[in-house]
Order: sequence, then C-alpha cells, then structure tokens
Amino acid sequence: MPMQFHHHGYVSGDPRVQDAVGTGVDRPVELPDEMDVLIVGSGPAGMLLSAQLSQFPGITTRIIERRDGRLVLGQADGIQPRSVETFQAFGFAERIVAEAYNIAYMNFWGPDPENPGNIIRTARTEDYAFKISEFPHLIVNQARVLDYFAEAAAHGPGRIVPDYAIEFLGLTVHEHGDHPVEVRVRHTAGPRAGEERTVRATYVVGSDGARSGVREAIGRAHVGRFAAHAWGVMDVLVNTDFPDWRTKCAINSEAGNILHIPREGGYLCRMYIDLGEVAEDDHHKVRQTPIEEVIRRANAILHPYTLDVKQVAWHSVYEVGHRVTDRFDDAGDGRSPHVFLTGDACHTHSAKAGQGMNVSMQDGFNLGWKLGHVLTGLAPASLLDTYSAERQPVAQQLIDFDREWSSLMARKPEEISDPQELATFYLGTAEFPSGFMTQYGPSEIVTDAAHQALAAGFPLGKRFKSVEVTRVCDGNVIHLGHHAKADGRWRLYAFADAPAAGESSALADWAEWLASPGSPLARFTRDGADVDAVFDVKAIYQQSFEGVDISRVPAAFLPKSGPLGLTDWEKVYAAGPDGWRSVDIFTEREVSRDGVVVVVRPDQYVSAVVPLTATGELAAFFEGCMLAQQAAARTG
Repeated sequence: MPMQFHHHGYVSGDPRVQDAVGTGVDRPVELPDEMDVLIVGSGPAGMLLSAQLSQFPGITTRIIERRDGRLVLGQADGIQPRSVETFQAFGFAERIVAEAYNIAYMNFWGPDPENPGNIIRTARTEDYAFKISEFPHLIVNQARVLDYFAEAAAHGPGRIVPDYAIEFLGLTVHEHGDHPVEVRVRHTAGPRAGEERTVRATYVVGSDGARSGVREAIGRAHVGRFAAHAWGVMDVLVNTDFPDWRTKCAINSEAGNILHIPREGGYLCRMYIDLGEVAEDDHHKVRQTPIEEVIRRANAILHPYTLDVKQVAWHSVYEVGHRVTDRFDDAGDGRSPHVFLTGDACHTHSAKAGQGMNVSMQDGFNLGWKLGHVLTGLAPASLLDTYSAERQPVAQQLIDFDREWSSLMARKPEEISDPQELATFYLGTAEFPSGFMTQYGPSEIVTDAAHQALAAGFPLGKRFKSVEVTRVCDGNVIHLGHHAKADGRWRLYAFADAPAAGESSALADWAEWLASPGSPLARFTRDGADVDAVFDVKAIYQQSFEGVDISRVPAAFLPKSGPLGLTDWEKVYAAGPDGWRSVDIFTEREVSRDGVVVVVRPDQYVSAVVPLTATGELAAFFEGCMLAQQAAARTG
C-alpha cells in the first residue's frame, strides 16, 4: 500500500521516518525516574507494544530488556497470515515477505505399509493461507520480526528504543499517585553493571516470558501442567537425500515424529524431533540431551533417508507445557489494572502449532492502543479492563487447539487408524492457526449483533476482513483494509446506499451529521487537531469507479489535513467492478445495499455495525467508550 506523506510539508528523506514529536524530541538516553508506561521484555508482544506507543508521543514509554542487545538466534519462526496483516499495518509486510520462506505446501509422511521401517509420503496438501487470506503463511526468524518492530518504534514520532542490559527485579503497586507502580531494576552490563535503582510508572507491562518476574510480582499464577513429552529443536544446514527438505512436513515413523520447517534463505531448516515420553522422576534431565543424540534420532525417524549435518545454528530441548495465567492483569476489588501480562508471561504451549509469537503479538496490539487512548485522555481507565477479558479466552482456545495438535503429532504408528487424519485436521482447522477465528464478545468496545445482518461478512468482534475496491481519485485498485495503519485511530467505513455521489441519499445525510457539532468527530477530536486525528472515515460507493464524481462527494469525505490544510483525496472508494477487478465488496461481504457504517477499532477488529440512519446509536456507542475532549487534555 503506497504511503501518504507531504501533508505536513515536503518530505525529501525516507517517509517511513516520521518527525519526532513530544517525547521523541530530545529523548533521554537514561531510564527516567518516572514514566507513563514501562514495558518489561523486548519479545514480540513488547516490541509491537513499543511500536504502537511510539505513535502516542505525548506518552513517556520505555522498554527494558535484560539482554545487552538485540536477539540474534533461535526461538519462534512461524508467521501466520493474521500476523502478516498486522505487519502491513505497521508498514513492513512487503519487506519481511521478501526475505521470509513462504509456505506453499505441507506434506505428510508415514510408515511404508510394505516396509514399516521406511517412511513414504502419504499426503501433499496446499497450505491454507491463500485460500482464506490475501496474506501468506511465512517462516522467518523471530529476531528479524523484532528488528522490524524496533525500526517502527524508533521511526515513530515517539522515537522509542529499548533500554538494554536492565533487569526487572520486582514491583509494588501503590494505591495513589500519578505513577503508582514502583519498580526495582538492575543494570546488567556496562559501566553501571550491578547498580540497582527504583523507578515509577503509571502502567507496567510484563512481556518477560514464561518465567515472568512481573507475573510473580503481582501474584498471578500459571494454571496447567507440563505434558510428559519432550522435543528437541534445531536449526541446521545439511546435505540430505530427503526429497521434501524444502517443504514443510509432518513426519511420523516407527522411530518417532518430526515437524520439519524450511527456513528463510533457501538452505536453513528447523526440525522439531520427538524425544519421547518423559518419566515423572526425570526432573528435567531430558533438557540435557546432547545435540548429537537429537541428530541421531532425526536420522532414525527419516529412514531410509539421511541427514549430513554441516552446521547447527541453534538448538534446544523442551518439554511441552500447556498453561494459562489465571488473569492477565493485576485488577481486583473494583480497581482498574495498572500491571498487564502479555505473551509467554500469560500463556505457554508447544511450538509446533506455530502460534506463540503470533498470539503474543496480538496481545500487544490489543493492549497498545488502549493504553494510548487512556493515557492521552481519549478514553476512561475502564477501557483497560477489556484487555484481560478479551485476551484470556483467546489464550485458552490456543491451549485447547495446541493440545489436540500436539497429541496428533506425537502418536505412535500403531495408534494411527487413518493416515490422512493429520492432514485433514491441518486443513480443517486452518482459520484458527491463521489467526482469523478470534472473536471478542460484547463489551463497551464491541456492540451486540442487532444490526449484524446489514454487513454479515464483517462479523462483530472479528478482525476486519479486507476486500479490493477502487480508489476514486486515481483509479488504483487496493485492499480497503490495507489503508488502515497502526496509528491508534478508529476507522469508520461508510458503505453508501444506491444513489450516486451528489444525489440525495442516506450517505449524504450521514456525512452532514458527521460534520455537525454533536457528532463523534466533533466530540472526541481536540481543538486544533486534524479532523481525522481520531477517526479515519472512508466512503465506499456502490457505483463503478467511473460512476463516482469526486467533485460531488460530501466534504466530510475530502477532509483537510496538516498545517497546510491539504485535501486528503484517499477517503473515497468505488465498489462496483472495474476492468480486471470483478469483485464487489457489497456482494463479497454481504453488505446491505441500503447502506451501513462499519466501525473498526485501532487494532483492526469490528466494533459496531449500524445503519446510516442510526446516528444516535453510533453517537451513544462512542459516548460509552471515549471521553469528550477538553482544551486542557494531554496531547498524544
């Protein structure tokens, strides 16, 4: 999606580097004594969160990491389509797709019935991604994902960069004060190594992994147990006669099981090797399994094929654990939360379903804009109660899915009655691992389904599923949802009724109301800010591109932006088929031809579906989750 820039004046450099504003100007190198948000841990959830909060430069955000620098090796690598969709919102999907491994097929191998000591290919299945999304299913090193989010955070107006070599020691939440969370930290490297200090924050986010110190500090507990099964994982460069070395495979043999995943770059592959059942009195000794034994088992499972391992880039041994924390924040006794948990700090599971990094990033996306809105005075603190309420059920669904997938993967040959069962499960459950089955229930930011029939293809509480439309100003065919960046704004998609632009219509009446003093735009946008600073409004006409006269479109859909007051031409779209584009978003998403407004949250989930005529209902929705703006409110 082409970027929009120059509306604040001519830009001659890299447009991805936004002007430093607010806390991004002269940002202190040292961790300050007080801050609005302290993020503990620079994993996927923490780094996405910092990238999101960099779009709120009125907020002082810091992210501390015990390591003395960026992640280099290992850890997660599976990138589901919903994550790529999220990368697109943060501006780096195209670049990471170019360097990643794109999963086109998943093949399944099992014992040869005529010679059970050998394996044969039993199924070849197209990967599910392109059947359900315009985004691919990728494999790329977690370190590169973190690099891209770090770039987005550093290039945002808040200029957020990690504070490396600082370790979290503990925290205390006080009852009162602007910065009620007292946090103890220690420098782990450099000239200040060993030095301890205390800082204060309004909110703390624990993105510090499965052994989370933040989780322990707020008294939350992982609920669940370790499964009695161990797996070795290794990233390797090899020579082999195994024909599917560059294809994702699930391999089941008399000697055990392998999940085989090609990695980016054309040569590297990751293998998850079944190390078998673990005795109750093992006391984690299995974690000491040498890499030579893991390679030996891999060769035994692959028989009659062989691996000649030339280099091991990274390896580990782990026992499968399925655990969810009892709550994802420190709320209690009617008090809104001040400490939050994300990622592995609040849910752990096996790596084989390719979910950990993906679900963790959505934790960060869910929480980031909420913190931004509360701290900038756009929303009440009660908005933060929705984080745990929305994300904890998702984590439980993940655990349930992963437990079933892991059990199927770990079966012995004699337990398999249908060789196609694993392939069938893989394809039949595709929408869940893709990240598209998450659906948030009714709350102050998701309405009930009273008007769902007006836009059946945009289910309430699910992510906005994009469709191609034609941009009226220039005739370019684009995905409507791809224009939505991770900038903390709400999206209002106004789908027109039948009359053309300039004719009397429900859309024209809605646009007139939107420009009135009582509309959400007027109520929740600060004086002096761009008219679209909080709400990004798009109009989608039913006509073809040539049938929409942009000079007759209501002024609400051609707002003036920036200090120069330049017209934003990219708010008006045509749904009718044009040239090679045959799809019509009204038909594709079952949108009423009488018109409808679809409201989408800053994290891309559908919040409300209302008729164009239901202006009072739309106003009441925003009154329930936002705060009217005063001149004294903080800027962000």
